[in-house]
Amino acid sequence: MTTSGAPVRIGVQLPEVERIVGWPELRRIAIAAEASGFDSLWVGDHLLYRNDGRPERGPHECWTTLAAVAAVTERVEIGPLVACASFHPPAVLAKQAANVQEISNGRLMLGLGAGWNEAEYAAFGLPYEKRISRFAEAFAIIAPLARGERVTLKGEYFSVDDAVLLPPLTKPIPLMIGSNGPRMLSIALRESAAWNTWYASYGNTPEGFAALNAEITAACGLAGREPRTLRRSACVLVRVEEGASERPLDEAHPPVAGSTAEIAARLREFADAGADEIIIVANPITERAVRSLGDLVAALR
Repeated sequence: MTTSGAPVRIGVQLPEVERIVGWPELRRIAIAAEASGFDSLWVGDHLLYRNDGRPERGPHECWTTLAAVAAVTERVEIGPLVACASFHPPAVLAKQAANVQEISNGRLMLGLGAGWNEAEYAAFGLPYEKRISRFAEAFAIIAPLARGERVTLKGEYFSVDDAVLLPPLTKPIPLMIGSNGPRMLSIALRESAAWNTWYASYGNTPEGFAALNAEITAACGLAGREPRTLRRSACVLVRVEEGASERPLDEAHPPVAGSTAEIAARLREFADAGADEIIIVANPITERAVRSLGDLVAALR
């Protein structure tokens, strides 16, 4: 059973840096994912990858991509996986989110995190130190703005004076915390609708997710949050085509693979372990791969 008792939601992460993907292909993949029955589409928020033993590479900018995806889809939830709170002044980030919420007709889930990739901070002239302290102040600004409130805050890193989102929100923007760190969870769990974790953080196994999920339940108690009301979201690496790989494979988190029935059975184990939502990190991530996953989505209904 999932946390809520509802059927598990199935999302997919759109291409990031597996290869260079132009907007025409990205558009086709997004449209194919919606047509194939996926519940949500997610866009990574990074600026540059380098110094990690692989060729230098960078994705398209997250918020302009989300706006474009919002405009060519009608039903699926969309969101950043997850937005780095220190890439933009927090009130500006909330303003960007509000615009995507408007374009998508209320389909945005605002995933938030503190960032981790020091190389991109240095390349783009962003402060890397005190990221969690910066996140705490940013979250104190973003969360009330996402509810449609006015915010005044004078902090060490960020200050706003009667900030307000206009045009006004037609509905609040739900928040998702993308972190497993105790301090981050203590900051954001109480006001977040959902929590998400990346597959490498728990070994890409149902057993690993169950153990981490139990920690999140305990963290909810410490944060004064009713655990049953928190949506639990797990990114899961899935090999869609045998022999095809766009991501480095690691024995520490082997991909879920096999026939449609075998993959569906394995993903049901994640739902049994407490996942309300499974975000597939497809390997490879192509239009053909996404369309082939339509049978998997149907099998999990």
